[in-house]
Amino acid sequence: MNDLIKRFLDKKNVFAVVGASRNTEKYGFKIYQSLKEAGYTVYPVNPNNQEIDGDKCFPSLRDLPVKPDVVNLVVPPEITEKIVEECLNVGVKNVWMQPGSESQKALDFCSKSGIKVLNGVCVMVEKNNLGGELYDG
Repeated sequence: MNDLIKRFLDKKNVFAVVGASRNTEKYGFKIYQSLKEAGYTVYPVNPNNQEIDGDKCFPSLRDLPVKPDVVNLVVPPEITEKIVEECLNVGVKNVWMQPGSESQKALDFCSKSGIKVLNGVCVMVEKNNLGGELYDG
């Protein structure tokens, strides 16, 4: 799993945070801001917001200006199950399910579809475990 974490956290990767939030107390905001401050190119995705942290927010993965390398999910499991199907449809091959966003159905779908998945670990914690440095693999 450590190799997969390092590959996902490669500083060249473009992230999309699905479930990004304007509420600064929510993990959807904290994760988005953390990746942004670390120097990643990151897009917020939430159909209920126009902007987050001063940046344009996109209603879906299909609406992003580029295909992300990694989709980070900060949504309930039922939404995750829909988003992983969208990932397959837009060609995303790497999904990071934040703790609490995963479901067995979503994990099975990714496995059958050839989508690499990280789950049970938090992107902010793992980024910090790399000493706060961006991985340059």
